[in-house]
Amino acid sequence: MKNNVYLDNAATTLIKPRAVAAAMKNAVGTLASPGRGGHAASMRAAEIAFDCRELAAQLFNVSDPSNVIFTSNATHGLNIAVKALAKRGSRVLVSGYEHNSVMRPLRAAGAELIIARSELFEPESAVFEFERRLDAGGIDLVVTTAMSNVFGFILPVERVAALCRERGVPLIIDASQSAGSLPLDFDALGADFIAMPGHKGLYGPQGTGLLLCRDYTDGIIQGGSGSNSLSDTMPDFLPDGLEAGTHNMPGIAGLREGLKFVLSRGVAQIGAHAARLISIARRELASVPGVTVFGSDRAQGGVLSFTLENLGCEDIAERLNERGIAVRAGLHCAPEAHRTAGTISRGTVRASVSAFNTERDIAKLISVVKRLQKF
Repeated sequence: MKNNVYLDNAATTLIKPRAVAAAMKNAVGTLASPGRGGHAASMRAAEIAFDCRELAAQLFNVSDPSNVIFTSNATHGLNIAVKALAKRGSRVLVSGYEHNSVMRPLRAAGAELIIARSELFEPESAVFEFERRLDAGGIDLVVTTAMSNVFGFILPVERVAALCRERGVPLIIDASQSAGSLPLDFDALGADFIAMPGHKGLYGPQGTGLLLCRDYTDGIIQGGSGSNSLSDTMPDFLPDGLEAGTHNMPGIAGLREGLKFVLSRGVAQIGAHAARLISIARRELASVPGVTVFGSDRAQGGVLSFTLENLGCEDIAERLNERGIAVRAGLHCAPEAHRTAGTISRGTVRASVSAFNTERDIAKLISVVKRLQKF
């Protein structure tokens, strides 16, 4: 059965503004490589790419659009950031809710990880743990997600960023779940890097991402940049220093339209819509005997996890799929979050919403879960 209720937006926002696909289709036959020629197709590509950077800079308050780097996804951006700042033996403080896109690069870099575990949906607990660990000294780098991809817990990144600024500790923020639905001010936060995908809350296509960064130019890939061609080393300026190789112009053209959508709809409105739908789902599911809901009326974004006492998570997801509802089940590539929340043994079922979901979608989810739990 075809899914007619799509609630897996924390993985990918499958339903996009129509302009995204149209821009990508047009780009395939009209856009060449930016910076690789003075002909019309190359110049038009350069205009589209620069406009996309400017839109991102406007959305995230980046004073210089050159500090907006195109990546293939958030994982790509996080690898650039981690490998710029974490070395073998570096002591890195992370939240208890990190995705493998953070944990695995840090492990590969040989960093020593210190985990600031805190209570679910308790921002004050998170601030306390970060401050306590930082004050103990010896921390070389802090990495935190802005919102848990498993539980929708909105971490207090503004306060964590302030702690880092006060102590002169570099900061990387994973904004994979928050970009486009929660305010994000790059210049005010003072983070060294903020990574995000294009295909989630920015409503762009898969294979796109953004990395907001300070003046770091040591990338993880070297090659052609369209500039300084006489030199056999990468340019020492942005964005060229971190963008080796041919750009994904169909993806960038689509991402540009996604950013336009977010800016026109407004981050506050998108976030409020998501919070309202999740609040309805949380309240209704919590009233069903045998359903455990991981939620709160504060510090929760557009993601909700739950379990049923009489079915395993994978079975629940499969049965929902049979009834036309797409969710995700398991550990969601974030075992650390499940260890922190005490759900590592069985995982959870995750429902996640976008600007295109409706109350009717939530009502169908609730109706089917009630029937599954009953039988």
